[in-house]
Amino acid sequence: MSGRGGRACGQVGPWEPPPEGQGAGRRRWQPHQEPPEQHAAAAAPWAAAPSADPRRQPGWEAEALQRLPEGWQRRRPAMEPPPAAAGGSPWRLRGRRRARWLRPCRCCCFWSLPKRQWRLLAAGLTCCTVLALYAASSLHDLPVLRRHRDEEDDDEPLRVLLWWEPFGRSRPLGDCRARYNISACSLTANRSRHQEAHAILFHHRDLILHGPEQLPWARPPAQRWVWMNFESPSHSPGLQGLAGIFNWTMSYRVDSDVFVPYGYLRARRTPARLSLPAKTKLVAWVISNWNEEHARVRYFHQLKKYLPIDVYGAQGLELKDDSVVKTISEYKFYLAFENSQHPDYITEKLWRNAFKSRAVPVVLGPPRSNYELFIPSNSFIHVDDFASPAQLAIYLKFLDKNKTRYRRYFAWRKRYDVRVTSFWDEHCCRVCEAIRAAGKQRKTVQNLANWFEN
Repeated sequence: MSGRGGRACGQVGPWEPPPEGQGAGRRRWQPHQEPPEQHAAAAAPWAAAPSADPRRQPGWEAEALQRLPEGWQRRRPAMEPPPAAAGGSPWRLRGRRRARWLRPCRCCCFWSLPKRQWRLLAAGLTCCTVLALYAASSLHDLPVLRRHRDEEDDDEPLRVLLWWEPFGRSRPLGDCRARYNISACSLTANRSRHQEAHAILFHHRDLILHGPEQLPWARPPAQRWVWMNFESPSHSPGLQGLAGIFNWTMSYRVDSDVFVPYGYLRARRTPARLSLPAKTKLVAWVISNWNEEHARVRYFHQLKKYLPIDVYGAQGLELKDDSVVKTISEYKFYLAFENSQHPDYITEKLWRNAFKSRAVPVVLGPPRSNYELFIPSNSFIHVDDFASPAQLAIYLKFLDKNKTRYRRYFAWRKRYDVRVTSFWDEHCCRVCEAIRAAGKQRKTVQNLANWFEN
């Protein structure tokens, strides 16, 4: 540590007055003035000529001890000046012992505290040094620690609760990691754990059945309530009283907070070889909800006048082995008619009944442009492409006789594979993906009816 005189304690050399600005708070003599007499001896008694050095005079040690404050002692007992060496000063030694005899500086470091006080001071300085190093290390590592915590948050298991099991039927909830490669996602239908859930799903049909008063009485601030519905607006009553309750929407709509369609295409890693099962029949239709007011039923009545259609379901034939896919696999065409026409409302009638059965779908639903958002344009036949059901019937008969033109509707299968959404475990698993993607973003659906119905 540098002394106030500009030289390190113990450094050999004459003392010099401190430069301007150092030694603040202490009286200093000016270079052009003589030091006051009452302070001259205490300030630097050896700062005069070498002949005036008190240590060269007899009795200098006793006189110096009398000027020291009480409780102070010399650094080394019996510190006598060494005998003068031949041709040298008595204050200079050769070899290793030279460092023991250093000229005292102005700050009186020649004298020292008692050993006990030195130990306390050393201990205090050691503690301060350790604390300073720890603080510096903590500040340096703070971003790293924060990054580790964020990584742990990403791997934190997310709990999704299904408040009502859809349509009152209990189903086993699948493993998100094994089935959809979604890790750290736990699914449950146990309501007693609703305070622990990161998200709760409410199926609209069961919500209307039980009433909004059956919703949880409280929820944590960070918990998401998800309104889940896969029916069209035409079959979704009671939307007006659900404003400002839910944080997210989940449906087949592309603009939903959690978009889960009835099915989707997944690109193949390598092109597949095209093979078609033997087709011995022409057109089939499976329908369970027969309503003469529906557009699909009215169109069916017109179309059947021009070509035969086998109808299965409540109003028709029984399915082969109670399997839609096995039954439709024998037909070249399938009527994928939706019960109502709304944007993005493309159900399992296309994905499972037609595509999984390898039958060409004849669709009635949203416009062709809407279908083409999800499937290739040459993978289906839209009723809007024809001026009347009669012209559609003529085209289907033509494809039945022209094998080359018929096979064009399957060219896309070389590059894509069909995936039918698994109800309802896949929906719950997708919520975990949405939670991680949203982070801390919060929202509330203020007008659910206006969004879904329009």
